[in-house]
Amino acid sequence: MKKNLKSVLRFGVFAAAALGLAACGTGGKGESSSEAAGSGSEGEKTVITVGASSTPHAEILEQVKGDLAEKGFELDVKVFDDYVLPNTALNDGDLDANFFQHLPYLENFNKEHGIDLVSVGGIHFEPLGIYPGKSTSLDAIAKGGKVAIPNDATNGARALLLLEAAGLIKLKEGADITSTPKDIVENPKDLEIVELDAAQVARAVQDVDVAVINANYALEAGFDVEKDALQIEDKDSEAAQTYANIIAVKPENKDSEAIKALLAALQSEKVKTFINDTYKGAVVPAF
Repeated sequence: MKKNLKSVLRFGVFAAAALGLAACGTGGKGESSSEAAGSGSEGEKTVITVGASSTPHAEILEQVKGDLAEKGFELDVKVFDDYVLPNTALNDGDLDANFFQHLPYLENFNKEHGIDLVSVGGIHFEPLGIYPGKSTSLDAIAKGGKVAIPNDATNGARALLLLEAAGLIKLKEGADITSTPKDIVENPKDLEIVELDAAQVARAVQDVDVAVINANYALEAGFDVEKDALQIEDKDSEAAQTYANIIAVKPENKDSEAIKALLAALQSEKVKTFINDTYKGAVVPAF
């Protein structure tokens, strides 16, 4: 028998109210799921539904299904191919957590959409890289060449900072993760910055000279990050901490037993070894 986490929680809140234990209900969803997992009959599991990008997020989640099952939880992974729906689905209550984004993106998304999702911990860092399109090297990019970057605010700024580190452009003094193409103050090759949805950048490499691609999409497109990237964020850089991919949840669920179990399973030596052995630098553990 399987119990959906949200159904269990609704029952827990109702029971607490009926007993007049309002003060004990401050844990909300987390307390109910914990009780359900601990007091259910043998074989009974609470379902944790997590939205994730296919690579590497869903692949990493698959590694901990057995570990969570031993704790009384069934992990249900829902794969998304964009950077918007996983957050709206989480906010709407269709997911218990998601795993696809870094904190600056989440904070910007919260601000733009008027919602309040929170991080419970970082799992890995995906170095952003510059990948070849029509040009096979940075020096080969002709004057007026096209460079594709993600169009979301934080990844777009991050891409511009990487292009600056590669010597292709210069941003205004004090440029940070809020930078936009309008902040370019020097562009010696008169590069055309083409802003695309992050999921589409890797698919546009044949139409541009180079593309700045998130590592998960680079992997999906068949790039070997170590061999193919012309420039990549340093795994020991500040970006590695700033842009660590996180587990996001609604605030009322951040202390639930289910989410604690999910985070512990993901921040394990088993997962660290899997990431290092499988992605070989394209994905870096952040714990």
